[in-house]
Amino acid sequence: MTLYAESSAVLAWLLEQEHGERVAASLAEAEMVVASDLTVIECDRVLIRAAAMHELQESDAVQRQARLNAVAARWTLLTLDDEIVERARRPFPVEPVRTLDAIHVASALTARRAIPDIAVLSLDDRVRRAADRLGLPLVPSDASLGVSPHADTHVELQDGDEPTGV
Repeated sequence: MTLYAESSAVLAWLLEQEHGERVAASLAEAEMVVASDLTVIECDRVLIRAAAMHELQESDAVQRQARLNAVAARWTLLTLDDEIVERARRPFPVEPVRTLDAIHVASALTARRAIPDIAVLSLDDRVRRAADRLGLPLVPSDASLGVSPHADTHVELQDGDEPTGV
């Protein structure tokens, strides 16, 4: 399986939070991992902020950044190109979607053009709802997270959002 790794999931793994082990297993089992440059930036910023606010020892933050860098070196990273920016600026089937979340969903949609079976690895409910409504599979599944599936999955897709093969 190919995964689009969104920041909330990667941070759960890096910070050893709830579902972090499940995220680590998903990343390890993936044939390919795609992420946005934004994913790496957000994760680095969280680690820097945590060290600055003494929530993590600086050496621990540096160690976690090194682990992120080692893993991300094997990922396919998407730059924020015109296509991603243009899609992120448009409405999504489920609003509100925060700005950085819109960039993640737009990045996953862009990746789906080349990798039709890509799934979104996210723990963020807004990202998951938008991705689900756009026909992107979710990892972990709602059932494995202990949440109800997202209701009302019918949506009229916008140009460029159609799932491949539909």
